[in-house]
Amino acid sequence: MKITTWNVNGYRAILKKEFFNSVQALAPDILCLQELKAKTEQLTETDIIIPGYDYLWNSAQRPGYSGVGTYVKQGLNISAHNTGLGVEEFDIEGRVIQTNIDKLALFNIYFPNGQRGQDRVDFKLRFYARLLELCQEEHARGKSIIITGDFNTAHNEIDLANPKENSKISGFLPEERVWIDKYLENGFTDAFRVLYPDKVQYTWWTYRVNARARGIGWRLDYYLVSNPFMERVKDVVIHDQVMGSDHCPVTLEIMD
Repeated sequence: MKITTWNVNGYRAILKKEFFNSVQALAPDILCLQELKAKTEQLTETDIIIPGYDYLWNSAQRPGYSGVGTYVKQGLNISAHNTGLGVEEFDIEGRVIQTNIDKLALFNIYFPNGQRGQDRVDFKLRFYARLLELCQEEHARGKSIIITGDFNTAHNEIDLANPKENSKISGFLPEERVWIDKYLENGFTDAFRVLYPDKVQYTWWTYRVNARARGIGWRLDYYLVSNPFMERVKDVVIHDQVMGSDHCPVTLEIMD
């Protein structure tokens, strides 16, 4: 099975950038999209439907903001989809879809960005805390978990090009980074970093200063998997050659 995550930075924008061709080439069984910035009623069926997939979107109440969408290949045994974290301040922003496949819970997440000020950093930290509570509940029920999406945090210095220059910037603040540590201390593995402990590869580049061409990026898009589930992980592939957004797709390959 292949699961691909991709922050598209505007679904309507990426439709004009070979999006369907890219998805066809990637050929995921499950596609997790973030930062849709659209509601389904703003799109035609031709725009939103990917042939061969069922889908669920969770859009923000605020127009042109946030939003996640999960596409699942028809025929996969999906037992349920859930949206949100059960907390209104988070759920009105359309940041979460949980998809249950047998005893696997897949969380497609667009984590908050804290760069608009301290109040948003605090919001982001509360979001991390609430999600971990839900994951602990799912682990207690015997489920395996995959959390994927745009974490809006680079975990360690290896995960961004200029760590010292960004040490006081949201996305690399100590209080944000420690939450990745907390997940790793509570039953999760960063699949890419375990497979590639010394590899420098990024998933996001600012549109400014020709950053992508110059290799000035951040690894913001992750797969945190339950520790026992790691034995089923074959690979994590960062498709940094795929264009269309300021993020690139990342694929988790799982043994059947």
